[in-house]
Amino acid sequence: MNIQIFGTNKSFDTKKAQRWFKERRIRFQMVDLKEKGLSRGEFDNVCRAVGGWDKLVDPAAKDKDTLALLQWLDESQQADKLFENQQLLRQPIVRNGRQATVGYCPDVWENWA
Repeated sequence: MNIQIFGTNKSFDTKKAQRWFKERRIRFQMVDLKEKGLSRGEFDNVCRAVGGWDKLVDPAAKDKDTLALLQWLDESQQADKLFENQQLLRQPIVRNGRQATVGYCPDVWENWA
């Protein structure tokens, strides 16, 4: 099992995910989205795993202007704009190989163990 948690230290759901894996003694790698975002390959793999880039968007993100812009772009441009503005991503993004979840999903992670 190769768990990666993408999020920020200020995100409560990211902290809860870290605690969930620590309590079960499951090793994970934490990737701070403020320091190092998702690579393009990781972003594309997560999009495929969760069923599309739109599942990654956090409607409560602080950058309301970019959120509004996402709605008006062509479909071909929307994923690129989201990749460029990773502050709009829901957190945490948890990857296990080709599987991924967005948000706090302990019921799904339980099946990974």
